[in-house]
Amino acid sequence: MAAAVAAAPGALGSLHAGGARLVAACSAWLCPGLRLPGSLAGRRVGPAIWAQGWVPAAGGPAPKRGYSSEVKTEDELRVRHLEEENRGIVVLGINRAYGKNSLSKNLIKMLSKAVDALKSDKKVRTIIIRSEVPGIFCAANLPVPTIAAIDGLALGGGLELALACDIRVAASSAKMGLVETKLAIIPGGGGTQRLPRAIGMSLAKELIFSARVLDGQEAKAVGLISHVLEQNQEGDAAYRKALDLAREFLPQGPVAMRVAKLAINQGMEVDLVTGLAIEEACYAQTIPTKDRLEGLLAFKEKRPPRYKGE
Repeated sequence: MAAAVAAAPGALGSLHAGGARLVAACSAWLCPGLRLPGSLAGRRVGPAIWAQGWVPAAGGPAPKRGYSSEVKTEDELRVRHLEEENRGIVVLGINRAYGKNSLSKNLIKMLSKAVDALKSDKKVRTIIIRSEVPGIFCAANLPVPTIAAIDGLALGGGLELALACDIRVAASSAKMGLVETKLAIIPGGGGTQRLPRAIGMSLAKELIFSARVLDGQEAKAVGLISHVLEQNQEGDAAYRKALDLAREFLPQGPVAMRVAKLAINQGMEVDLVTGLAIEEACYAQTIPTKDRLEGLLAFKEKRPPRYKGE
């Protein structure tokens, strides 16, 4: 595993510790607990069950327009809120060039702080986490829809973090792989669990056992990513595709988006009967919202809905 992207044992330890805090923060906000209906009535699903995954980042130069705010430029994590037609999309840019975006304690702390700031912001609809260090990929955790834009290397911990996001897109020239066995260790940031869930157990074992590195086309062929793009001159083809996807999400009801993510994530971890109960419980949370009434009224009046996340 190349030093530029490998998460050292210490960094992985920081990742685990920081991840626990991030997951706890997101789950407490999203769904502090609900009682499942039907035969499962009375069974309480706590925050630990509802929290899942990490959110990612990718390579390519920083966008040049459409931003309203930014943290100090010398910081390792830059938070930008897009404006105009992209309002509601937040880009977290990892900028730890001297460490090749390796997961330091400070970076984990900053990601956790970013989560705390964004999780209560109802204006946030979709998160894109990308690298501002060309060719390197790294990530974090948030409860709204998340997209990994992989424009460069995503090896070891970088791919593990990408696996934890909702959607992954990559340039054809990107390189992805869980290569820890080359260092006589195993993926320690969720790779042994999330890769089999993404592409199947047999193929996941093959890739981990061989420490094989895939390009974008190969990753698309095995189902590791959803979209593959030819890289552009700016080196941000995957980021641009992620932005296009995020724009598709913007018109939808924000409460419904968050709850749908919960239902999908948790339903995939249980049997069908339990999954349907989770879906029913999540669906029930959307019924009393103002957004639902606005959606019905907009449909009746044949106009775009004006959702407020309420």
